[in-house]
Amino acid sequence: MNLSDSKKKLALAGIVCGLVAVCLAIYGNPANMAFCIACFIRDMAGALGMHQAEVVQYARPEIIGLVLGAFIISFATKEYRSTGGASPMIRFVLGMIIMIGSLVFLGCPLRMVLRMSAGDGNAWVALIGFILGVGTGAFALKKGFSLGRAYVTNKTGGMVLPALMVGVLLLSVFTSLLKSSESGPGSMHAPLILSLIGGLIFGAFAQKSRMCFAGGIRDVILMKNFDLLTVIVGLFAVMLVYNLVSGNFVLGFNTPGVIAHSEHLWNILGMYAVGFAAVLAGGCPLRQLILAGQGSSDSAVTVLGMFVGAALCHNFGLASSGTSLNPETKELVAGAVTTNGKIALVICIVVCFVIAFTNKRKEA
Repeated sequence: MNLSDSKKKLALAGIVCGLVAVCLAIYGNPANMAFCIACFIRDMAGALGMHQAEVVQYARPEIIGLVLGAFIISFATKEYRSTGGASPMIRFVLGMIIMIGSLVFLGCPLRMVLRMSAGDGNAWVALIGFILGVGTGAFALKKGFSLGRAYVTNKTGGMVLPALMVGVLLLSVFTSLLKSSESGPGSMHAPLILSLIGGLIFGAFAQKSRMCFAGGIRDVILMKNFDLLTVIVGLFAVMLVYNLVSGNFVLGFNTPGVIAHSEHLWNILGMYAVGFAAVLAGGCPLRQLILAGQGSSDSAVTVLGMFVGAALCHNFGLASSGTSLNPETKELVAGAVTTNGKIALVICIVVCFVIAFTNKRKEA
């Protein structure tokens, strides 16, 4: 079944993915983080001991399900294709940049949209940066940017990341080797089976619909094609209805419990870096996981870069803090971006420009 050949099917895919996010939110995932690729990869990195931030450590079944869902559906529909070899080290760096930008903003493009649906003004501000970042990447594409051609490789090469995800799942279920938060966002999660099934469904529908947050805006800029945005609109609509009905819709800034901050310049720049790097890498964080599931070793390398980026953010104090209530004084404590995070983000943006304008297609 092809979901990308009509806007109605694309909207249906978005609605299904939105319903998955609603279920995960109802059954325990953190507020406004029903499904966040960056945050969940950060939690998995913590579970694997790559960083020591105790409040964000949990082997998120949703990430495992995304990769396996894309793998299973692509194999079943004969779309699985093991490829690789298109500038893997540059893609690794882009994966790190995507994660650093996300954790300065406090969320990936998927979570940005979920936060927007709950009335978070900071996410709407960040959307400006994301669009500008994707626009800059699209400009680089028009000027001839390319990371080179991916080649067909041995079939098992594309199965490495799905196999690793299965290994992490087995370790989390049958051993106590992985770390797990006892408080904070890492301790908030839906039941394992529900999270895994939700990830599988989300991954399958994202693979068939070619869902990509950066790709949707890129296509509008380059081709005036709004098809991919239809998926995002469907997801947004479902989450908006849920937030309105459940009373989770709160229009404003500095909302306790949302895990966000109101430093607008850095929200914009954080998502600018994510949008820019995502276009250069060929897809947003969600799309990278889906492509890795259907056999792309290049996207798998990007995902590994995201894991390392998450570790760097928490080992070197790059991640921002969110607005919260002081449990003793009940006073509002505004979230903030760290100095290290600001410096790292500026460096990331500079690196994106270097990559964008020093990698050109070879002339025939």
